Amino acid sequence: MKRNVLIIGAGGVAHVAAHKCAQNNILLGDIHIASRTRSKCEAIIASIKEKGNQRGPGLLKAHQLDAMDVEATKELIRSTGSQIVLNLGSPFLNMSVLQACIETGAAYLDTAIHEDPSKVCETPPWYANYEWKRLEACRKAGVTAILGVGFDPGVVNAYGRYAMDAYFDEVESIDIIDINAGSHGHYFATNFDPEINFREFTSTVWSWEDGKWKANKMFEHRKEWDLPVVGKRTAYLTGHDELHSMSKNLGVPNIRFWMGFGEHYINVFTVLKNLGLLSEKPVRTAEGLEVVPLKVVKAVLPDPASLAPNYTGKTCIGDLVKGSKNGKQREVFVYNICDHEEAYKEVGSQAISYTAGVPAVAAAMLIADGVWDVSQMVNVEELDPKPFIELMNRIGLVTRVRDELGDRQLDPHAEVPAPNGTVMQPIEASAD
Repeated sequence: MKRNVLIIGAGGVAHVAAHKCAQNNILLGDIHIASRTRSKCEAIIASIKEKGNQRGPGLLKAHQLDAMDVEATKELIRSTGSQIVLNLGSPFLNMSVLQACIETGAAYLDTAIHEDPSKVCETPPWYANYEWKRLEACRKAGVTAILGVGFDPGVVNAYGRYAMDAYFDEVESIDIIDINAGSHGHYFATNFDPEINFREFTSTVWSWEDGKWKANKMFEHRKEWDLPVVGKRTAYLTGHDELHSMSKNLGVPNIRFWMGFGEHYINVFTVLKNLGLLSEKPVRTAEGLEVVPLKVVKAVLPDPASLAPNYTGKTCIGDLVKGSKNGKQREVFVYNICDHEEAYKEVGSQAISYTAGVPAVAAAMLIADGVWDVSQMVNVEELDPKPFIELMNRIGLVTRVRDELGDRQLDPHAEVPAPNGTVMQPIEASAD
């Protein structure tokens, strides 16, 4: 059994994870939070105490840390006795924190693929450019490293694995659909780090089609989906982290990611991009000051954590899986609905951060009790999804399924009947 958790980062996702770790600290032990700015960590601890979310005895302690410094990170892991490290800071930190875990033996978890600040949208599969280069090092050290264990990537990987195992003999396609049907009341804002958010959409959109990578342009392809609770929503084909491991590990010929965008977001994004304000490359002003346009835009936009108090509405994120069972065609939608206001009541956060933070803590709990402590590097779809889905059902993210039998909460251990010839209520409403 592993105990004591070090959370690296003090943004919205780390905020949620800290609350959830505190709620489950009887299993997880002491909770340490580290960031370049210690006061942000102290604010999270104050929030946990205000909400009454620490359920058992144990430490809640803030630390200052530059996580790019491998030696400093190793020292903090050792001095705190942390056996599980939740890397919930910027994806720019991944390789440094991962190396510190390999050298100290601590389990490693993150929620996104590593990024090089000077590069955008590298050659796929992205994991092969960075994390997978440490596969053998993790194996030799016996270090558990679970990559991309937020919601997407993370939960959607598990949903794809579960659907394949439970519902199908053969899978033709997995369409991951991510819709935020909420409203934050600001003229324009991003739901997580603006720098990371914009980097996802400023270059080539990679999808996995007919067993190979296909390059598309952003906002080139869109579909309208008729989804549970949130209704008809338009989403655009977008590149995303989970495609880069699921395409390798699941053997499915078509895996696509669709994200919902409103016309206002697209208009503002397009203007910023066309003006060069989303560039990661430095420029020099007339006064001789060197600035990175993307970092300037980030600085003037609202902090994503500040959106939470006034956020209303819900998110719907899930996998639409199509294939066959016993020679009959079928499809199933495995998904979650998360409410912004309910997330704020519980942990003081909006639903986007909530859906990313809860799965990371569920994974930490499964490592702590040995279920997912696999002593090697894996992506989520390589692990048994049943205990993960079951645990999330209990700690805040309920999984639902829509199939030919209707719409209901998913019990991952229940037997799935063979297809009976009836047709599921359609998800896809129209296409471009």
